Amino acid sequence: MSSPRPIVLASRSPRRLELLKEAGWSVSVEVPEVDDGLLDCGSSVPADWVAALAWLKARGTVSLLERRNEHMECTILGADTICVLDDRIIGQPRDRDHARSMLESFVGITHEVLTGVCLIDWPEQTRRILVDVSRVSWGDVDPASIDSYLDGEAWRGKAGAYNLADRIADGWPIRCAGDQTTVMGLPMRLLNEVLGDSVART
Repeated sequence: MSSPRPIVLASRSPRRLELLKEAGWSVSVEVPEVDDGLLDCGSSVPADWVAALAWLKARGTVSLLERRNEHMECTILGADTICVLDDRIIGQPRDRDHARSMLESFVGITHEVLTGVCLIDWPEQTRRILVDVSRVSWGDVDPASIDSYLDGEAWRGKAGAYNLADRIADGWPIRCAGDQTTVMGLPMRLLNEVLGDSVART
């Protein structure tokens, strides 16, 4: 690419937007008309599934730009995050009881968190797909703490029903091996390596 390009984030996640802005990158948001909550992972390999969801979101934003006949050079970024426990894919909770079940399943053990990213350079439509993995270990979290957290509704829209930084800040005994931003929704170390100076800065 001949000159740095802005990022177009194909996600409504405020945390992903915040991570990109904290990196000093020029970013706007174009949310695709994609509801991945209606999709069933079946027996998919976790890395393949999260990569496919990231591609679906990025491709949805491509369709938006195509319909508007826009040709501004940019890099579209689609992303998705899942947890994996005992080879079982765990996405976003359906409701409070589902969120509780997810959180309780993590107590005292280690699970993986995968974030897939699809980068599409527009308007050329060249594509890159990345998947990063971190391992998250939980100590003992008492039921009262889980109840209090569930009351606050912060579990909604989050893979595994939690945000790593928020739970650590709240004193939960959680450790992360790998890039913490991967657990938060975007693998920023990997993105910095891949995108480097190709991204426009604010």
